Amino acid sequence: MALFTFILFTGFVAFYATWKLRRDKLDTQDGYFLGGRSLTGIVIAGSLLLTNISTEHLVGLNGSAYRNGAIIIAWEVTSAIALVVAALYFAPRYLKMGLTTIPQFLEKRFDGLTRTLIAVLLIFSFVATLLPIVLYTGALNIEAIFEISDLLGVTQQEGIWVTILIVGSIGAVYAIFGGLKMVAYTDTINGFGLLVAGLLVPILALLSIGDGNLFEGFGKVFQNSPEKFNVVSKESGVGEGARTAILPFEVLFTGFMLNQIYFWCMHQSIIQRVLGAVNLKEAQKGLLFTGLLKILVPLVVVLPGLIGYYYFGESLYDNPDSVYPLLVKKVLPLWLTGFFVAVMMGAILSTFNSALNSAATLFSLGIYKRYINKNTSDGKLVAMGKWTSAVLAVFAIGIAPFVASAPEGLYQLLQQLNGIFFIPIASVIIAGFLFPKVSASGAKAGLLFGLVFYVVADYVVKVPLHFVHIWGIEFVLNIIVMHIVSALMKKDEKFVMTDAGVLDLKPWKYARHFSVVLIMCAIILYIVLGNV
Repeated sequence: MALFTFILFTGFVAFYATWKLRRDKLDTQDGYFLGGRSLTGIVIAGSLLLTNISTEHLVGLNGSAYRNGAIIIAWEVTSAIALVVAALYFAPRYLKMGLTTIPQFLEKRFDGLTRTLIAVLLIFSFVATLLPIVLYTGALNIEAIFEISDLLGVTQQEGIWVTILIVGSIGAVYAIFGGLKMVAYTDTINGFGLLVAGLLVPILALLSIGDGNLFEGFGKVFQNSPEKFNVVSKESGVGEGARTAILPFEVLFTGFMLNQIYFWCMHQSIIQRVLGAVNLKEAQKGLLFTGLLKILVPLVVVLPGLIGYYYFGESLYDNPDSVYPLLVKKVLPLWLTGFFVAVMMGAILSTFNSALNSAATLFSLGIYKRYINKNTSDGKLVAMGKWTSAVLAVFAIGIAPFVASAPEGLYQLLQQLNGIFFIPIASVIIAGFLFPKVSASGAKAGLLFGLVFYVVADYVVKVPLHFVHIWGIEFVLNIIVMHIVSALMKKDEKFVMTDAGVLDLKPWKYARHFSVVLIMCAIILYIVLGNV
């Protein structure tokens, strides 16, 4: 029955996406890389949710919540604020310029070399950090629920290898042959499937704990460890213990929001959906609907970890990333397991496909067309994108099994590695929008300084600061370096943002009202849960 429900849901998603794409032209640049600029708000929201929420969240965040409590909720709730910034400030400007990739803006604002450097860094960050961790956590979850190693008669490590290979290969096929629109349509169904399946886990667990009464079950979990529901950490981000702290509350006011704004406003795999919107109104709807979903997502990626502590106590403290798979096995009936694994597979494929599609877009348009074949046709550009996806998928599959040993958990590892790339890139993009005096030379100097500074500070000198504080310091120093170098070097021509005339730029009339509600929800949640 589990296998039947798995095949049924997976087959439905594949059939629906293929049917929706039957009349689309996927052999053009916009058709393949931007879904023909035809994505609506609901499709964008569903796709953004699933691109973001993958197994590194389900496994990693729940594992962290089990061990460290609800302080980890900050990664989700503050996303709503960043999405407001994306909807009201960045989306109108991106769509006005008619961009296909974020590095295109950097070429318009600075120069071609800045665009190329950022494109290369983004591609490397996808292959070296995001893709392998997504594949590994996905394989870990599927192995724990379906026990692939027992079915095949191999060791657990070999079972994870096999799962990584299969999932990675399927994901590559989706990304290679369907382009962004295939990814977006499959994401939409899987995204809402993930919400349903993800909510079923804590609901069924609480019903079981409360003998059929959901609220009584929640009460028991809360009374078992009320301190774990507090979202305000008492850890220190400075001095002794700062480097091993999970998420001191103070970091929310230094480098934390910089990371959130980079991810939701500038990260290619996220913004590519916005760039594929049919108009600004739908782009803003998609971003703000995603913000609402992110307020609710802790019920899926944090609450199960707290329930896991009720069931397992401290017995899994040395292996927190096994908590969520074990909880799923414990509470889900067998016939639902197949549906859950199908949605889980969709979550893995979504993030994997999105990153592959984005990396292919960056390479094809930013490197191949710019340096190798300037007069290439759309058909050849799409073919290059497919080959790029295939090669990067092979690399990611090869690296994935080696991310198993992360002492603070897989999600924490991902965030620390992201700091190497995200803050320097964010510094350059923010400078491009907000600081007109920063020149191309200054941007490149700031980018190089940021890359070196973070690695030296966090990995070589090992300063006694939480890594998010280092992000904040790095950002300020990057901006200072950019201004100093810009003042010393030759001045650039003043950048003027022009309307490319690609899309209707009329905003959604409820965008500002919706934004205020989202920000208030985030603040109220912290006020309520910060006093537990």
